[in-house]
Amino acid sequence: MLFQDRVEAGQRLGARLREFVQQELAAQKSQQEALLVLALPRGGVPVGFEVARMLHAPLDVFVVRKLGAPGHEELAMGAIASGGVCVMNEEVVEALRITPAQMEETTARELQELERRERAYRGERAPLEVSGRTIFLVDDGLATGYTMRAAVAALRQEHPKRIVVAVPVAARSTCEELDKEADAALCLYTPFEFVAVGQWYRNFAQTSDDEVRALLHRAAGERQSISN
Repeated sequence: MLFQDRVEAGQRLGARLREFVQQELAAQKSQQEALLVLALPRGGVPVGFEVARMLHAPLDVFVVRKLGAPGHEELAMGAIASGGVCVMNEEVVEALRITPAQMEETTARELQELERRERAYRGERAPLEVSGRTIFLVDDGLATGYTMRAAVAALRQEHPKRIVVAVPVAARSTCEELDKEADAALCLYTPFEFVAVGQWYRNFAQTSDDEVRALLHRAAGERQSISN
């Protein structure tokens, strides 16, 4: 085990990202105001909450949904993200002979869930402004990384200054690939033998919608207290 839970993982990741900000972004004027932490729900939100605290940065969610292969739902055949972005794993699609009709059905179902989560997490609150900011895109870990790739592709459409993928643990090849697709990828640990994200946590209980809402509310409240 690398981490006790997502809180510890977020604290350790946040400490490393604080060094990254000091070293890599020191030349930016008003750099603190230009930072934004976007967490992939649900498991990325407890990690992102701790990261945002350590960076004294605002926190928001960026909703992405894995497209599970029919009959092998744990295997990602792709992912969708806010903004209508869809990233497909052509190798999986071809290997399992997934039909266009199956892809369309799965995508429509996950799109409904994506829209439900956006309403559930934010309510009527608009997403935080992304344009011109350095975005730390956070999750609790990366296996195949297709959901994160969809998030990076979708965020590009919002014209951020820089996208930094940041996770506590990832498959080594996935971290290397995302380092090319994002402006940078910071993965605290890239174990040699990687099967699933959960194997690196002692407590990997599922994060609920209520927990996501509560953490977003706490983060907004703490930011308000600082500004006052």
